[in-house]
Amino acid sequence: MNGNGRRVLLGMSGGVDSSVAAALLQRDGWEVIGVTMKVWPQDCISRAEDKCCGPSAIADARGVAHKLGIPHYVVDEADNFEKIVIDYFASEYRLGRTPNPCVMCNEHLKFGKLRDKAKALGADFIATGHYAIIEHHADHAVLKKGRDARKDQSYFLFSLSQDQLQHALTPLGGMEKSEIREIARGIGLKVADKVDSQEICFVPGNDYKAFLKGHLGEGEFHPGSIYDTQGNFIAKHEGIEMFTIGQRKGLPGGSPKPRYVVDIDPETSSVIVGDEEDLVREEFEVDRVNWLRGEPEGTERISVKIRYAHPGTEASIQALPGHKAKIQLDTPQRAVTPGQAAVFYDGDAVVGGGWIVRQPAPVPA
Repeated sequence: MNGNGRRVLLGMSGGVDSSVAAALLQRDGWEVIGVTMKVWPQDCISRAEDKCCGPSAIADARGVAHKLGIPHYVVDEADNFEKIVIDYFASEYRLGRTPNPCVMCNEHLKFGKLRDKAKALGADFIATGHYAIIEHHADHAVLKKGRDARKDQSYFLFSLSQDQLQHALTPLGGMEKSEIREIARGIGLKVADKVDSQEICFVPGNDYKAFLKGHLGEGEFHPGSIYDTQGNFIAKHEGIEMFTIGQRKGLPGGSPKPRYVVDIDPETSSVIVGDEEDLVREEFEVDRVNWLRGEPEGTERISVKIRYAHPGTEASIQALPGHKAKIQLDTPQRAVTPGQAAVFYDGDAVVGGGWIVRQPAPVPA
């Protein structure tokens, strides 16, 4: 989409992706304003050099903005990040679910709070360095997978509203990562070879258990008991917050076969373990569904991703009352995890998505 002098607010993380997005938007005639969100509280333990929420990110983003000759601002979203993302992250584990903080951050901060900033600055659009394609039509937008299958981030954008999508730009969606770095080198950006962060931005070392202990305090955990699928007691545990569906490590030994967490019951603080086949599901339900092209009538064929790294699998979906849906899988899948997003695709197009709800395993009376 050509800018024709229109103003766009670009979220700049200090990495190569958003930096090249700035250059591409500028090339296409947009008046670009760069913004970096400060999302760490003063006592944040994850303010490391490699974090997109750390102080070095601001310096890198500011350097790129200076190189390109665009204005750059820092907005303090630490309080909102704490309430919207970090508290959500912790509360999901306390409910026996596995959270997806990137989806929440995108919906409420990057395409939410920054959209408010954009309006205040007279910008019609928000732009990011996401690897996803947003096609703009007269009265709607279509979200599609990015061209680089290894980097595609459409999964993380499923919860955006049509209004958010219609005012969003993702200039990297049709490009490969190698092209992005080559462009950065060509225009002399110092971040051209900056390593991508592979971790949750606010969790040091990707050790979520240590983070939860520091954030909640061990006294806030929910201890209970571990049972097998027949209801036999196995051992005590220190908190359901320490477990996720499909987990194998950290479970009591003494079994001739490997044990896996197959269910977490937040009401009784019980952890249910079973064999690997107990993890397999043929169907599941989701709630808080966001339909990007309207709720289907009857049963519809889709491909569904049950986690970001999942390749996707063919399924049938049926909308249910109360913003829910039922998914019947053609091929049973392992570790369909409550709290994770299930995103629905028609080819490369995202048609919707929702949050996987718990499907209880047998528990003791």
